[in-house]
Amino acid sequence: MGVMAKNKFHEGAGPSQRQLRVGETVRRALSDVLARGDVHDTDLNRLSITVGEVRISPDLKIATAYVLPLGGEGQDEVLKLLARNKNELRRQVAKKLTLKFSPDLRFQLDRTFDRMDDTRRMLNQDVVRRDADAPEDDATDGAPDQ
Repeated sequence: MGVMAKNKFHEGAGPSQRQLRVGETVRRALSDVLARGDVHDTDLNRLSITVGEVRISPDLKIATAYVLPLGGEGQDEVLKLLARNKNELRRQVAKKLTLKFSPDLRFQLDRTFDRMDDTRRMLNQDVVRRDADAPEDDATDGAPDQ
């Protein structure tokens, strides 16, 4: 029960420090490879791609990179180009890493900016601003103020 209980306990605990460290290392290496145009694909090299985050699986074998093209345009094209060049990208990233094995790269669109825009829009709604600006009700316990 010792090993199973330990693994079951850690399932929903979030990424480990090692996963976070490896993810950030892969993010930096991938960003550098894309920025320098180290891949032999002119279609990919003409684009400016932001790598916002890289999440690593617990076994460190799969790296999911959250990417976004500059300006947000051509997102589907970027995913296709990255997928088409993933083996070369993996080799280039591996050269920059000090890991025993290079993780398999997967690519997804980074929706962080979309969520921030949605939140900003929501907070700018009149009803939300009115509720946020309203004075707090001090009568939380039902007793009159003294």
